Amino acid sequence: GASGPLFGTLFLALGKEISAAPDRANLTAAFGKAIEAVAARGKSQVGQKTMLDVLQPVHDALLQGKTAPEIAGIADAAAEATVPMKARRGRASFLGDRSIGHMDAGARSTALLVCTIVETLEGQP
Repeated sequence: GASGPLFGTLFLALGKEISAAPDRANLTAAFGKAIEAVAARGKSQVGQKTMLDVLQPVHDALLQGKTAPEIAGIADAAAEATVPMKARRGRASFLGDRSIGHMDAGARSTALLVCTIVETLEGQP
């Protein structure tokens, strides 16, 4: 899908920046660089109804020292916040005003990914 190259960019950039034994500060910095790479690849920014609308709040939550479950909640809420937005970038932008009222697929898949990572790290089923 359209988000494949963006997720690839996210993980490649994250892999380049993260240390072999990352702590929270290294993870947060690496994640920030990875988000920059996604924004550059997609020629997008926060507020354009894309996966960045989830990635940036998750990064902000990491910077603020939020817990893993709090971060999962932030990711879900950020994806939900794309519903009233008009898509300005990505495939959904071709829909114009018809994109309003629907959650962005990239934002939702990003939130699902974040929640899965949190569940795995927390050891929850």
